[in-house]
Amino acid sequence: MLQLNIPAGDFAGYIFDCDGTLADTMPVHYEAWSEALKNRGTPFVFTEDRFYACGGISAPKIVAILNEEYGTHYDAQELADYKEELFLSKLHKLKPIKEVALFARRAARTRPVCVASGGYRVIIRHTLRLIGMDDVFGDNIVTAEDVRHGKPAPDIFLLAAKKMNVAPAQCLVFEDAWPGIAGARAAGMQVVEIPSRPAR
Repeated sequence: MLQLNIPAGDFAGYIFDCDGTLADTMPVHYEAWSEALKNRGTPFVFTEDRFYACGGISAPKIVAILNEEYGTHYDAQELADYKEELFLSKLHKLKPIKEVALFARRAARTRPVCVASGGYRVIIRHTLRLIGMDDVFGDNIVTAEDVRHGKPAPDIFLLAAKKMNVAPAQCLVFEDAWPGIAGARAAGMQVVEIPSRPAR
């Protein structure tokens, strides 16, 4: 059972990453990446360790990073879109991370809550519907599409705080990956770290 280490304090708003935090999507994302790269005849293996090191980074940015590392020339947006198509086809396997989802639902009764994700809005909305959390967040969703600089920059978290009308220092962020954790801290927010990688 996941233990949430909630820091002391009276927070005025709560911000949640989606993939690997509210929803147990990371294994499904890795499966989609592996299939997408294999189908494109990729001359390298995108290992699970490398994948988890990219947690929180947008799909086109991941392709750009891989191109730079391996000297490949994939169109970042095209390959990212293909990977997301494969991901959507596998979402029947999706489950919520129940402890985080339950905390979010309880918090939303008395405080504003917001999703801040590096993913695509349409997929985040679909994911929230599948795990039964769309009613909790409504339109309080901020994605990488809404900011110039994605995680680990603080922009997405600052925009989420603005959307909730809450000062950044009064926000508590739930995140599973280092880019999001770094971005939240850079925004002056405290963070609850969620271990998204499956235990071995």
